[in-house]
Amino acid sequence: MGEKVKVAIIGSGPAGYTAAIYAARAGLNPVLYTGGQPGGQLTITNDVENFPGYPDGINGPQMMIDLQKQAERFGTKVKYAMVTSVDFSGYPLKLILDEKEEVLAESVIISTGASAKYLGLPSEEKFANKGVSACAVCDGYFFKGMEVAVVGGGDSAAEESTYLSKLCPKVYLIVRRDELRASKIMQDRVLNTPNIEVLWNTETEEISGRESVESIRVVNNKTGEKKEIPVQGFFLAIGHTPNTEIFRDYIELDATGYIKVKPGTTKTNVEGVFATGDAADKVYRQAVTAAGTGCMGALEAEKFLAAKEMEVA
Repeated sequence: MGEKVKVAIIGSGPAGYTAAIYAARAGLNPVLYTGGQPGGQLTITNDVENFPGYPDGINGPQMMIDLQKQAERFGTKVKYAMVTSVDFSGYPLKLILDEKEEVLAESVIISTGASAKYLGLPSEEKFANKGVSACAVCDGYFFKGMEVAVVGGGDSAAEESTYLSKLCPKVYLIVRRDELRASKIMQDRVLNTPNIEVLWNTETEEISGRESVESIRVVNNKTGEKKEIPVQGFFLAIGHTPNTEIFRDYIELDATGYIKVKPGTTKTNVEGVFATGDAADKVYRQAVTAAGTGCMGALEAEKFLAAKEMEVA
């Protein structure tokens, strides 16, 4: 028989830790399973300047350490383990840790987040947080007055390039095809912004620089022509992959893998299972919105458990 927990929180980003803070303060003794990347996407973010309460900004990994300490202060048990599979077909809800240990949970808060898609160039890793970013809203401000490039052809790429065009004198939008997949209104916005230059049929071959990004080498996939473009920022906007695969057999997902929740709540199609943060949010994807849904998930789990106890009584 596995360990029994009242509230199991899967994931350790802002959503998971906020859920843990609220659940712990409600006396629910939550156990948080960190997953493979403790701290989530913010651990690969140097400076967080848009989270309320930090007038001078805060280093991403430090912010996650602070959130963990706050959750533990109220009694959250943090376990450095990966939930490798689940069985939500019965009750209590079953989790398997690291493919061997079984946990029986009365309620589950999913906070597994999403991972940005990258091109797969070694130089992307080399310059991560040194000019390479997957979030213009998060990092664009650091590139004020600099020339930047955005990769992608969908709504995200169109939004990111128009956002950056207000901060940067020149934005190159690198599009692999000869058209944008973005909605008509977003396409018009991009094409009517004078300081956005769209490079059609173009792919990035290499990112170069000494300490940080200084230029990119691109190739036209129709003509084979290569050129070097001087930029200080390189933004990826080719989508995110929600980390939800292990829930697929039980939880309702949309076409791109994001968890479907009942509008205005964090409730999934399985009673007692709540989805928070980027695993269920493909629109905002911000630390502060993730934290907000973490709070919602914990309050809803508390309500659910109180109703369960009433049933038993």
